[in-house]
Amino acid sequence: MDTTVMPPDATDKLIPGSARVELTSTEGDPVKPNSRFKITAGENMSKFRQVTGCMRSNALTILSVLGVLSGGILAVILRYARDGRYTQREIAYVMFPGDLFLRMLKALIIPLIVSSLISAIGSLDLKMSGKIGARAVAYYMSTTCCAVVLGIILATSIRPGKGGNVDEISRPTQGARPTTTPDLLMDLVRNLFPPNLIQACIAQYKTVLVPPTDEQFLAAMNATEGPINKTAIPLSEWRMKYEIEPSTNILGLVVFALVLGITLGKMGPKGKPLLDLFSCLSEAFMIITSWVIHLSPIGVLFLVTAQMLEMESFEVIVGQLGMYFLTVMLGLFTHGFIVLTSMYFLITKRMPFQFIGNMAEALATAFATSSSTATVPVALACLEDKNGIDPRVTRFVMPIGATINMDGTALYEAVAALFIAQVRGISLTLGNIIAISITSTAASIGAAGIPQAGLVTMVMVLDTVGLPAEDVTLILAVDWFLDRFRTFTNVLGDSLGAGIVNHLSKKDLSEMPPPQQFVTIPPMANPDDFTLEMEKELNGMAVTTAERSQPAEDVWQSTSIEQMEQR
Repeated sequence: MDTTVMPPDATDKLIPGSARVELTSTEGDPVKPNSRFKITAGENMSKFRQVTGCMRSNALTILSVLGVLSGGILAVILRYARDGRYTQREIAYVMFPGDLFLRMLKALIIPLIVSSLISAIGSLDLKMSGKIGARAVAYYMSTTCCAVVLGIILATSIRPGKGGNVDEISRPTQGARPTTTPDLLMDLVRNLFPPNLIQACIAQYKTVLVPPTDEQFLAAMNATEGPINKTAIPLSEWRMKYEIEPSTNILGLVVFALVLGITLGKMGPKGKPLLDLFSCLSEAFMIITSWVIHLSPIGVLFLVTAQMLEMESFEVIVGQLGMYFLTVMLGLFTHGFIVLTSMYFLITKRMPFQFIGNMAEALATAFATSSSTATVPVALACLEDKNGIDPRVTRFVMPIGATINMDGTALYEAVAALFIAQVRGISLTLGNIIAISITSTAASIGAAGIPQAGLVTMVMVLDTVGLPAEDVTLILAVDWFLDRFRTFTNVLGDSLGAGIVNHLSKKDLSEMPPPQQFVTIPPMANPDDFTLEMEKELNGMAVTTAERSQPAEDVWQSTSIEQMEQR
């Protein structure tokens, strides 16, 4: 089989230093479609150089994973190196490097999410935005429903709360904030439409229920003609007060970015200057994100170490709440690595392992920070740079996914509600279980828009089936640890969803002009001969590996207009 290295034509989309290869059979026969072949054009690349090159390109990923493992090992060593517990000040010293890393990531959240959403939606026409949005929402809803159903199946079959005693489980002194389901839902809708965008960056709205005064208590006691306590007065009769909670209103900012992006897209040439501004901001913050990512191994190490030192006791996880902990972990593992990966394989017809491996930095950051929103900058960089996902898809799908797609949270809340009912010895009917599934799905979608989401949304689920709201404290001893695995699962689901939506939208995106124009020019330098490995699947145009060697003067590369003007 003969090979001819050709300069790329105007329709080729190549990375710098690559070339278009045309194949001709030695017998003159055409090459069969979908045939795999390897081109070997150089012998000067040793196995050692290949291994070192692979290690160098994946060094940050390997170091991030090692940071998580090293943080856990270091925490165990420090805990058992002394008899007493570490003080708050000592833990703060350990936390300091990780806290700096977390602050850098959080500083990028608002400008990156807003600029990315506006530039992504504004560069698409309204019909294309609707298609991508519909595919993303359909994926989010289907995976969330699968997570809830899986959690209910595991909790009813394993029965982690069977034989448990409420009095034997240690509870934190802090109770759940009294609230009602209608108040939570109305707060969620209110936060979708913030009256002040500047305020939405630092605060969001919440309804607070004020306990009855002594006069109201005496009036209620006289009305019932018997002794009662204040908790017997229904929450619906408590006085309502409205407060501003110091917490970023991500949902409100996402809605604003969606509306502004659609508006700029409809304005056409008039809106292009402002759209270019947001596109430039998005690219600038992505570059800053790439700088911050290089600190992730150190930041992750100290975050994990400090959180494990702060834990009350390892015995709680394997003792009083051991079966509950294992049930949630089994559900998260099954959903993340079996359900989600199977969906990715069935839709894209590709194995998901390389895709997930390329997301290792984002997944390690998710585990360390326990925040889907804080992981968005890292996840965007991994999806675009390593997995080759179209930026118009990632910057549209990921900010929305980090806000409403909470598979791990939905599964956790379903298991927790059934666990508390089993500990209480309460038998739930089929109607109760269906109510839990619906409420868990709704609560997980609105979790990012509710202050103190971990406690508040759980109270909403318990209230639906008549379980005591204060029983949420039964699971708080292990909640902080499970929260990291829930966030891991959430980010994994968002990332695989971006890959699925990108696959389904490829044809539609190819018919639109790319967000940045590219031209082909010869290189300005003449480096030494080089070798490259490539294996190409015809028709599908999926390039995975290859091997080629040729003089550098024959190589043509793809570069942007801006880069050409700089040269």
